[in-house]
Amino acid sequence: MRNSSSDQDRRRRRRRRRIQIVILYTAIAVSLAWFFESQATTTMIFVRHADKEAVGTDPGLSPTGQRRAAELARQLADADVVAGIDAIYATPFKRSQETARPVADRLDLPINTYDAGDTEEILDTMLRRHKGKIILVVGHSDTLPPLIANLGASKKVPPIAEDEYDNIYIISIPWFGKTKTIRMRYGQPYSPVPAPEADAT
Repeated sequence: MRNSSSDQDRRRRRRRRRIQIVILYTAIAVSLAWFFESQATTTMIFVRHADKEAVGTDPGLSPTGQRRAAELARQLADADVVAGIDAIYATPFKRSQETARPVADRLDLPINTYDAGDTEEILDTMLRRHKGKIILVVGHSDTLPPLIANLGASKKVPPIAEDEYDNIYIISIPWFGKTKTIRMRYGQPYSPVPAPEADAT
């Protein structure tokens, strides 16, 4: 009888140890999953507002710009096969808001308004709030290069011409390693007007 009781005690102890080991490994797995998810790569997509109307103190988009904004939505609505864009930021100007609106409507996301005059603060806010996510940022020809440079990405973004609207800059910010910059084009391509030739003398 004593042996039977002793065997039962040993079996119970072994069972408790197995349960403790399973709980320990589960806790470790959950902790590692949380760590790697929280440290995942953040992707920021920068675009200039689409083509604007020629007149007005706060012009909206021209018909060409509206078509470009629709094309941006088509390109970015399925940017990630799981969830797509996670957050949208645009300056308060009408042309920026109208550029972001088709993407926001497609993905049912709010447009967060930001002040492009303080690039470091707004970038810190974006990265803190949306770490490991995909963020669309709509800006201006004179604000995109410093925004990209302040991320530690390319400091050699070429100047954006007054009538150049087709750039998409994709910045990949890993939790460990080098930040990378990719430039792509979308919509009606930009065609620089050649400088007039000097008259022969």
